[in-house]
Amino acid sequence: MTAETNTATLGAALPFWLSLGLVPLAICVAMLGGWWILLLPLSTWYLFTGLDFVIGVNPDNADVATPEDQLFWHRLITLLWTPVQLVTIFGLMIYVTRSGHLHWVEEWALFAGLGILSGTIGINYSHELMHQKPKPERWLADILLASVLYSHFRSEHLLVHHRYVGTPRDPVTARYGESFYRFFPRVLRQSLVSAFQAEQAMLDRKGLKWHHKSNPFWRYWALQAGFILLAAIIGGWWGIFLFSVQAFWAVFQLELVNYVEHYGLTRKHIGDGKYEHVLPRHSWNAAHRASNWLLINLQRHSDHHYKPNRRFPLLQTYSEDDAPQLPYGYPLMTMIAMFPTMWRKTMHPRIKQWRERYYPEITDWTAYKTASNPWPR
Repeated sequence: MTAETNTATLGAALPFWLSLGLVPLAICVAMLGGWWILLLPLSTWYLFTGLDFVIGVNPDNADVATPEDQLFWHRLITLLWTPVQLVTIFGLMIYVTRSGHLHWVEEWALFAGLGILSGTIGINYSHELMHQKPKPERWLADILLASVLYSHFRSEHLLVHHRYVGTPRDPVTARYGESFYRFFPRVLRQSLVSAFQAEQAMLDRKGLKWHHKSNPFWRYWALQAGFILLAAIIGGWWGIFLFSVQAFWAVFQLELVNYVEHYGLTRKHIGDGKYEHVLPRHSWNAAHRASNWLLINLQRHSDHHYKPNRRFPLLQTYSEDDAPQLPYGYPLMTMIAMFPTMWRKTMHPRIKQWRERYYPEITDWTAYKTASNPWPR
């Protein structure tokens, strides 16, 4: 790669490095305390929503044949985030538990804000890393997920979600009419069970028991226990509590995004328990430039499900002819999702249009409507 090419790829990658700016912000608000702590969620949800309105959308697509060595600066941010996140979480835990600078309510709010960062950025980066072939990248994904006590997400995502998205067998596909407050407890329960069952099924095909050492759940549990122990060493029971607060809000943020990504979209049942192949039309697409910088193109979700191993800078965006479009980026859409009435008014007309555009032959959608009355198996 020439110096000119290296400079060009660095320039293209730099906007995605904006997430690193949230780390010094977290340190500053921890030192300031009080209402300043609110800057953490505001800087993700509101700042990037505002930037989306100002900057607009990006309809351009990178060349999918771009060589791997030209993606160095894009990949580097995902590799660096793991140590950055761990140092930030546990460094601030040492600071607040040793200094006595903050009231306990402020400490709770600070770690809730850190959870929004580790959910918005950390879990998103783990999602990118878990899809890659190099083992070091998959290990970094495991470490990030363990740091929010959600390690099974890797197994669920790779073995269940990508295979069964848009069908009743995928817990993470939000059903039409299902509010986020019904979706969230359901997916917490079902995704853990489905992830374990998927790994157990793989072991069964090899003639092995679930407790065999090759079951990744042993690694998941060990990493999570290690982080809990570290939190206990730093701050005792209060350290464990703060770490758990961070983990909860990270998972909450993740599942808000999961709720948005496929809400109400279903693959056509073609009989005998089979469904059509996954197509770009089975994920909501968003081309909003700034929020895609924050989320490393996660909003180009239609292409991710179409080509799961494609690295984030090469993900393609689609027109409405090929994929349904969200009216806003994920930060604003996840805020709307927390208000069910507003969410239905925003999304249900679009789902009606999606059905008419892609499946005009289906006249009765009753069987596709809810989780309690899923479509045919």
